[in-house]
Amino acid sequence: MEQELLYRIALSRIKGMNKSLAQHIHETVDSLALFFELPEAQLQQMTGITGRILHDDARRTALQAARQEMEFIEKGNITPLYFTDPAYPHRLVDCIDAPPLLYYRGTADLNAAKVVSVVGTRRATDYGRSFCEAMIRDLAARFPHLIIVSGLAYGIDICAHRAALKQGLDTVAVLAHGLDHIYPSSHRNTAAEMVAHGGLLTEYPGYHAMHPAFFVARNRIVAGLADAVVIVESREKGGALITAGIAESYHRDVFALPGDIHRESSAGCNHLIRRNRAALITSADDLVEAMCWQVPRREAVQRSLFPDLTDEEQPIVDYLKARGEGQINRMTVELNQPLSQLLSVLVELEFKGVVKALPGGVYKL
Repeated sequence: MEQELLYRIALSRIKGMNKSLAQHIHETVDSLALFFELPEAQLQQMTGITGRILHDDARRTALQAARQEMEFIEKGNITPLYFTDPAYPHRLVDCIDAPPLLYYRGTADLNAAKVVSVVGTRRATDYGRSFCEAMIRDLAARFPHLIIVSGLAYGIDICAHRAALKQGLDTVAVLAHGLDHIYPSSHRNTAAEMVAHGGLLTEYPGYHAMHPAFFVARNRIVAGLADAVVIVESREKGGALITAGIAESYHRDVFALPGDIHRESSAGCNHLIRRNRAALITSADDLVEAMCWQVPRREAVQRSLFPDLTDEEQPIVDYLKARGEGQINRMTVELNQPLSQLLSVLVELEFKGVVKALPGGVYKL
C-alpha cells in the first residue's frame, strides 16, 4: 500500500495532471506501477495521451518529489486523499477539474450530509461580520453536524471559521499552499483549533510556497466541497465572485447578501443578485428554505413504528436513526451495499413513507 501511495502522489505531481486524466490513466493502464515503468511511446499507444505528461523525465521527477512528500506526510500527521478513496470528498469528485489528490490534516468528515461554504471580502465590514456570525449561529442550532468551509483568509473567511468554532461546528479551511505553514500567520491559533474541530485541506504538497494563482485555483475546491456557497460581502471584481462563478458551473446553489448600493464591499453581491446569478439571502432561514433542508426531529424514531421492515430495509433505517440523515454515496460505503441495490431499497422505503428524499442524494426518516 505504501508503494501504491507513492505512485498516487507521483501521479498528482506531474504538471498538468487532473482527476479526469488520472481516471483515464487508471482505465487504460493496468497499474500505476506500469505507468511509471513503461516507455513513453508504449504509454501513448495505451492511453492516447500526448504531451509532457508522459515524458520520461516528467514521470521520473514526479517520483523523486513523491518520495520526499512521503516523509513529510508521515511526520506531519497528514492524510492523503486520492480521488478513488471513499474518504475523498464525493461532491468534489464529480467536478471535472478536481485535483486527483488532496492533503488533509483534521478530523471532520468531508462527506458530511450538509456542507456550506462561506466566502467574502478580506475587508469585511461590521455588517458582513454580523450577518456571517448570525447565519452560522442559526444554522448550528438546527444542524449541529453541518460543516462550514472557507479559505482562512482575512475578513469574512476567518469570521466564518471562528463563528463555526464558537457554535461547536466543524470547519474546514482550503489552503493555497502546503501544510508546512499557515497563511496568514496571524491565523495560526485558529488553524490549530480547526485541526481538532474540522481540518486543513490543500492540493499542494508539504513545502509548496504560495503563488497568487493558487488562491484562484483553491476557489474551485471551496466551491466543489459544498452543497451551497454563501457570498457575504464582495467588491465588484472581488475573488469571491470567482468562487461564485465556479460554484455556478458546478451547479451549486449560490447565495449573496445584499447591501448598501453605495458600499463598495457590497457591489459584487448586489451584482450577482441583479444578474440572477445568486439567490438573495438575509438569514439562515432563506438558505434552509431554498435547500429544502428540514430540521431533524429531536425524538428518536422507534423500530416499532415500522413493524413491516424487511431484512434489507432494517439496516438502512437503523443507519438513518443513528445519524439523522445520510448521503447516498456515503451510505454505499458505510453500509457496504452496491449503489443500485441501495437505491432500490430506498425507493421502497420512500414508497412506504418511512424515508424522505432530499436534494443532493440525502435521505432522512
